[in-house]
Amino acid sequence: MFELVKSGGWLMVPIIAASIIALGIIGERLWTLRRRKVVPLHLVEQVWHWAKNRQLDAAHINLLRNNSPLGRILAVGLTNRHHPREIIKEGIEDTGRVVVHDLERYFNTLGTIAVISPLLGLLGTVVGIMKVFDTISATGVGNPHVLSGGIAEALITTIAGLSVAIPSLMFYRYFRGRVDELVLDMEQEAVKLVEVLQGLRERDVPAEAEP
Repeated sequence: MFELVKSGGWLMVPIIAASIIALGIIGERLWTLRRRKVVPLHLVEQVWHWAKNRQLDAAHINLLRNNSPLGRILAVGLTNRHHPREIIKEGIEDTGRVVVHDLERYFNTLGTIAVISPLLGLLGTVVGIMKVFDTISATGVGNPHVLSGGIAEALITTIAGLSVAIPSLMFYRYFRGRVDELVLDMEQEAVKLVEVLQGLRERDVPAEAEP
């Protein structure tokens, strides 16, 4: 393996570095973007249980905020639960944008790797071909072994660049779709929360109006 990398020339160094970074990002995002971690099941139902039992205090809201990305959004809604519906929705939307930005962390880096890796491979191909022509100019074409180094460098860097770019692009597109699905799920859960809070407020109004 080392000889193969060595044959590819110095451009194998940035390609290998890009592959290590891409692998780290893919592993971290696969772990972070698990559905049960981002959008835990029955979280709104848990909030409803707290509300019904008059347990919506600061401790429970902080617990919810630290629970998950969805919990951060719901916690903002609960913090503003005594305000009008528009204020609740505005707070949820503002927090939602921050949460989505966190979910898309490292996407630009992974996308950049998917783009530049084949270009690095192409650059290695050009460098290898230039070495072949330099060798031909100096010694002619009589000895194929003399030309093998440049040809190997041209082919190896191309293969290496594509080997990094293809999975990077696949996972980049996959993560984009994954985040879109999770955002849709969080929006639906946030709408449920707003409806729950609206129902609580309507239920409490008559009690507050009594003498």
